[in-house]
Amino acid sequence: MKQDSDLRNNLKSIRTRLGMSQQDLANIASVTRQTISGVESGQYAPSVAITLRLAKALGCQVEDLFWLERDLPEVEAVLAKPVPNGQQLRVSMARVGGQWIAYPLIGKDAFRQDMIPADGEGTSQKGTNKVRVRLLDDNLDTLHNTVVIAGCAPVISLWARATERWHPQLRVQYNFANSMAALHSLCRGEAHIAGMHLYDPETGEYNTPFVRDVLAGREAVLITLGVWEEGLLLKSGNPMGIRTVSDLVAGGATIVNREIGSGSRMLLEQTLKNEQIPFDAVQGFDNILKSHQDVAQAVVGGVADAGMSTASIATAFGLGFIPLHQSRYDLVILKEYLEEASVQQLLSTLGHRMVHSQFEILGGYDISKIGEVVATV
Repeated sequence: MKQDSDLRNNLKSIRTRLGMSQQDLANIASVTRQTISGVESGQYAPSVAITLRLAKALGCQVEDLFWLERDLPEVEAVLAKPVPNGQQLRVSMARVGGQWIAYPLIGKDAFRQDMIPADGEGTSQKGTNKVRVRLLDDNLDTLHNTVVIAGCAPVISLWARATERWHPQLRVQYNFANSMAALHSLCRGEAHIAGMHLYDPETGEYNTPFVRDVLAGREAVLITLGVWEEGLLLKSGNPMGIRTVSDLVAGGATIVNREIGSGSRMLLEQTLKNEQIPFDAVQGFDNILKSHQDVAQAVVGGVADAGMSTASIATAFGLGFIPLHQSRYDLVILKEYLEEASVQQLLSTLGHRMVHSQFEILGGYDISKIGEVVATV
């Protein structure tokens, strides 16, 4: 019997993973090798009896082997970032503010340490920011219970994983973004929560002036995640004897910098202004990297002598550290999202001892006010 055009199978993948040849499987399932070949190629639809024998031979459920393409739902989603027209996309999905958001898994966004599984696939269309996504799983509950956080603090992923242990039905999606990019992502409806650590020297306030400016009248709350030490990452043992940013220039040190909109770059620029050092006097000022981890790896690898980051990153990479400033890292949440059950579940875990322990052993974090509402706008 020729296979239904909507019938799909995973037979070859499971068979090869188990180290079985087509003939091996045919012998165990009491069918011919040609039957196995026909099923795998989509040319033959097996009977119920053969289907059951194949599943038993492979030690899996029938649903693991066969499914109907039309059974998987399709949804229309807004792309969180522009992509080339006509590009086939792997995407991660979430429901934010009553609409589906698709996060393209491209380049570094496709990885943390290992590759991130996709929730669906689609093709970008010319002249629109929307995409028709075919979901790869019918578990819509997971997507509805996904909380999206945009930010740059590595501890967000620790918090997210701990939360998912306590609330298995909850999924936390952490999208890397510097402070201003995270805030704009929140404003565009691409995230439920934005993490940021920006200091305004004119008002002496953290984060709130920037939130007021970007959200332009929309109501939000700021909840503290912690206060971290920011400063200069240096090679272990500080072989150049650097103590201040002035020493960077005097010693001819090469740095790596962060992109515009990041808290680390703002701190470096303000420190240089305070010491009346022109930006172009610092070697490497225009060498831009996009994460705290990238800065640390550049120093470890000898690409740079120094870079701006945090004490916890210095500890994680075994680097020297010169503290320059303490910054408050806040979570910005639109009030319209604050009462959603999934968001409340995530925020409730800020008081858990396991979360506190993860922060404390990193070093460089003061979490005495974690979970406190520090401002409303």
